[in-house]
Amino acid sequence: QVQLVESGGGSVQAGGSLRLSCTVSGYTDSRYCMGWFRQAPGKERERVASIDADGGVSYAASMKGRTTISQDKSTNTLYLQLNNLEPEDTAMYYCAAEPKERICTYCEGGYCAAHEFGYWGQGTQVTVAS
Repeated sequence: QVQLVESGGGSVQAGGSLRLSCTVSGYTDSRYCMGWFRQAPGKERERVASIDADGGVSYAASMKGRTTISQDKSTNTLYLQLNNLEPEDTAMYYCAAEPKERICTYCEGGYCAAHEFGYWGQGTQVTVAS
């Protein structure tokens, strides 16, 4: 059974930073696309960043330059470093995994969506005060 568990969310002032973590268990496929998404109240879930098994990364335009996605395969952990946070970044942040690695190629072109990822965590809340 695949499980993704996020942590690291919290409340920060505008301009602050947070590092989110996602620990993955039960996932045995060596190829994958993994991503971080976020969802604010009343809005659709949107991709923040994605990474494939070879370390290829891509970012949503709104977050580019302020965020870094990375992975530690030795601990099966996915990270998302968030810098220079703005109140508009307030949302629930989710990590997701998908065995079809080509999804990451779609993400690079800006064409991947939440429904294309099969495994999800419960989310971690990020709140940014102005």
